[in-house]
Amino acid sequence: MTTEFKLNRVDTRLGPLALVTMDNGADHTKPTVFGRSAFESARSVIDELEQGDWVAMVLTGKPFIFAAGADINEFPKIRTREEASEGSRAGHELFGRIRALPFPTVAAINGACLGGGVEIALHCSARTIAKSVPHFGCPEVFLGIFPAWGGTQVVPRLVGVDNAIRFVVLNPLRQNKLLDAAKAHELGFADRLLDPVEFVDESIAFALELVESPLLRPEPDHGDVAKALRKGRSQTDDAVHGAAPAPYRALDLIELACGGATLEEGYRAEEEAIADLMLSPAARRSLYAYDVVERRAKQGIGIPDVPPRNLQKVGIVGAGLMATQLATLFLKRLGVPLVIRDLDRETVERAVSSIQEELEGRWCPIEGTTSVDDFAGCDLVLEAVFEEMSIKQQVFAELREIVRPDCILATNTSALSVAQTGADLGLHFFNPVAVMPLVELVRTDATDDVKLATAWRLTKDLRKRAVLVGDAPGFVVNRVLTRMTAVLMDALEHGNTVDETDEAMLRLGLPMAPSVLLAMVGPRVANHVLVTLHEAYPDRFALSPTLAGYAEGKDTIVVVEERPRSVEQISRAVLEAVGDEIGHLLDEGVVADPADVDACLILGAGWPFFLGGITPYLRDEGVSGGVAAAR
Repeated sequence: MTTEFKLNRVDTRLGPLALVTMDNGADHTKPTVFGRSAFESARSVIDELEQGDWVAMVLTGKPFIFAAGADINEFPKIRTREEASEGSRAGHELFGRIRALPFPTVAAINGACLGGGVEIALHCSARTIAKSVPHFGCPEVFLGIFPAWGGTQVVPRLVGVDNAIRFVVLNPLRQNKLLDAAKAHELGFADRLLDPVEFVDESIAFALELVESPLLRPEPDHGDVAKALRKGRSQTDDAVHGAAPAPYRALDLIELACGGATLEEGYRAEEEAIADLMLSPAARRSLYAYDVVERRAKQGIGIPDVPPRNLQKVGIVGAGLMATQLATLFLKRLGVPLVIRDLDRETVERAVSSIQEELEGRWCPIEGTTSVDDFAGCDLVLEAVFEEMSIKQQVFAELREIVRPDCILATNTSALSVAQTGADLGLHFFNPVAVMPLVELVRTDATDDVKLATAWRLTKDLRKRAVLVGDAPGFVVNRVLTRMTAVLMDALEHGNTVDETDEAMLRLGLPMAPSVLLAMVGPRVANHVLVTLHEAYPDRFALSPTLAGYAEGKDTIVVVEERPRSVEQISRAVLEAVGDEIGHLLDEGVVADPADVDACLILGAGWPFFLGGITPYLRDEGVSGGVAAAR
């Protein structure tokens, strides 16, 4: 698919207006991106704009998409600093020509606008944005680079230093937070917020207004630039702890833009900086992570090529917090009748009330019950009760007496054997359900192909990313995290402090200190997983008296010996342990490829996108062990 810039002449009362549409010829599921051929097409159109008698230009995109930025497929082809610099320079020259056109230019942002799409829009005289636009932002720092087609220079000149720091640096580091249309307009990125109906016509009318009355936009008040940048660097330190260079380079470039440099000087600085970053291990890892999450994880590798069944009614066993979150998600995304069951009526009614409140008046076909008989007629029943094998076995034994043979019986267990519970397969969601994108889709030796294919499609309908894993204790995420936790608990029990173990992890670039993560997950759950893994692999997962105490509500660290290690030694021990455990996962066939481990940890454990996958990170850090051999 090749992106083309298509020029159409619109005759108006003031003269001919150029309507330019960016289109790759595909539907909205394949966003318009900019590669070499797109730039060639754009140059041809700009030649016509520079030579013609146009009174104005309106630039827009195909339905639902304005532009999604650079073609990432071309990034791996960059082999030298000069090629990286030239890629940035090509954008500067092209967008600079748009900026220099001798008539008003309006970017009519009709759909998703990301990265280079934002940059080309910001080089126009003005911008309109449709109220329906869901995503507007520059995710480059999230990918280990920065907006290098002028983004670091034009954004602060338009919306000020504080907004530029948030938009270019901090939002991408917050799991790639994007703006919607209303927020983009509020911050000053767009000059008009318009209804989607007649959007292009109204954008043309706005462009003609500018012909007769040019837009007077005051210079942004940067305030105390030095203070804003100090705060931005401090927040960046909190997010990446120096582990990623891109956000710091972006802050330097924003500082340059606010310090009196000309736009051309800013362009040259971007070209030098991107040449440094593009070939770095950090950028390469980030691009690998993007490929794993945005492409490989969507392919359904290992999913049988058989038609899935339609799900017309689903059931949830349990009405606690996790079950309630799952029921809410199913009702929001599937919109089919749902039955939720627990043992006492009060618990059920509380869950139903919570779900109805969350759905805010939307259609909510939910039935709360205490009877297992009400699951008759369900096409899928998902169990989400307490992590106790005997309880789960009882649940599935009862269900098999009620449901049809083709009904999918799934468990949300976080660590137990799916086959031993009696379930057909595992659907391991992560907490909080509404936020975490990963589902570990667990196949047992007895899992039916149609049921597996149906479960896979369900995860897509729920807008989650499923990774197929084998039925082994802890699956992938909990197994790796628990191996990591075992190292940290061992350090505490040998005289290190919580601050030291937290720092050992944070300096790797992880988004959350282990002590905070443990509080979120809950010590009881963490200890249960550790016990489960200790029973399966006692040589690698030692029981922790400290964690067992936390699970019982105690807050005392049980020091077995005073032999503390340095923060650097703890970090290295964690990486060695993780590398070893990933090697075991691959040797056992729990996953088919190291990329599956990477996808699981990015999507389910918050492994930073800008660090890339865990396996290339371990390789670049020179960590020996099973993972290196497995690759």
